[in-house]
Amino acid sequence: MSSLIKDLKITIKSCKLVQPLETHERRSMFLSNIDQVLNFNVERVHFFDANLDFNIECVADKLEFAFRTLLSSYDFMAGRLNFNTLEKRLEIDCNAAGAVFVVAESELTMAEIGDLEYPNPAFAQLVVKIECMETEDKPLCAIQVTWFKCGAIAIGTTNNHTTMDGVSFKVFLESLASLVSGKPLAFTPISDRRVFEARSPPRVEFTHPELTQILKDHHQTDQTLIDSTSSDLEFKLYQLSQKDINNLKGKARNQGKEGPWITTFNVVTALVWICKALATTSKDKTNEISTILYAVDLRSRLQPPLPNSYTGNAVLTAYAKATYDQLENEPFGFIVELLHQGVARLTEEYARSVIDWGELHKGYPKGDIFVSSWLKLGTMEVEFPWGRPKYNGPVVHPNKDIILLTPQMKGKKKEGGVNVILALPPHDIPHFETLFHKLLLI
Repeated sequence: MSSLIKDLKITIKSCKLVQPLETHERRSMFLSNIDQVLNFNVERVHFFDANLDFNIECVADKLEFAFRTLLSSYDFMAGRLNFNTLEKRLEIDCNAAGAVFVVAESELTMAEIGDLEYPNPAFAQLVVKIECMETEDKPLCAIQVTWFKCGAIAIGTTNNHTTMDGVSFKVFLESLASLVSGKPLAFTPISDRRVFEARSPPRVEFTHPELTQILKDHHQTDQTLIDSTSSDLEFKLYQLSQKDINNLKGKARNQGKEGPWITTFNVVTALVWICKALATTSKDKTNEISTILYAVDLRSRLQPPLPNSYTGNAVLTAYAKATYDQLENEPFGFIVELLHQGVARLTEEYARSVIDWGELHKGYPKGDIFVSSWLKLGTMEVEFPWGRPKYNGPVVHPNKDIILLTPQMKGKKKEGGVNVILALPPHDIPHFETLFHKLLLI
């Protein structure tokens, strides 16, 4: 999109470290083997329409106070990552060093920045770039509130993924909104990660072809699930309406077996897996295998189940494998069922085996494609005193291996649909789009 606004004309009004309102005794926080491989930052932007009852000073003051109050319960979010050389693993030093709070203004109106759903690289100006901060120890959490000329606001949040997953972040956001409204925490966080501690001795009871070992002479801090390097890529946004999704479900039923696995996530993921794999491989590799990875929440799979107030990473990466020939020639329903089998595989026993494998091998999931779904997080339903977000979503950075699924904005004719966000080398886009539209039509 050549008409994208590339400069949001942001002025930083204030930037400071904020400490928890109440501090606790300093401690080291154990991080599970699931947490260990997620040492990268997650950036999100929440856009709100103007509310005449709230000016920038009011919003900033209320947010800062609520944030500091929240950090009293989430003390690890004000801590720092530390590599324990004796244990050879990451941990969080809960030292109350602080989180970042920024107030900024834009010379533009929110309408002038264009389509909020499109992954505009300029949205990176609405979040704090923690990794770029000129400090020896990097904060684990940051909030930036940006005021647009029209009175609309954007709240940009950044957190290191070792601190929490998407479900935990939604609970964090609900508590922040509750405190801003003068109410108590929505949930009291449960932050003991030892529920996912490896067994002693570790027992790897399954094969794990989705996992790869960390190279020798590398710390676990050097290699993670997300490779941030990328070549020249072009962002694309594909919008699937509810009708498109229903057609894909119908195709899966007609070309496979009826079953509970014919879900929105599975049919959309099958679509993008087929198109991405076939658009980026050569004809002489048809018998080679493509591996797709996607996150599965473990909370309901444990006995007893974990409550939603569990604060940490309670997700593991499921996988499915198929040859390029299968992706091209097998019925659509067959590919959808492969994705379901990947989820069904993730029993508590399998999850414990993955955690124990990590204890022995210090590795991480590796595949050709990683699908990250924001469809059920529900963060657009979180109510602040100035309203619910008009839209929120991740700040997207170019990566050829990651595909994002986000819900569409409320109030659109396509409400209930799915946004597919990806980055591709420009020469692969025509083939991808041909396959994409062909599968939607057949």
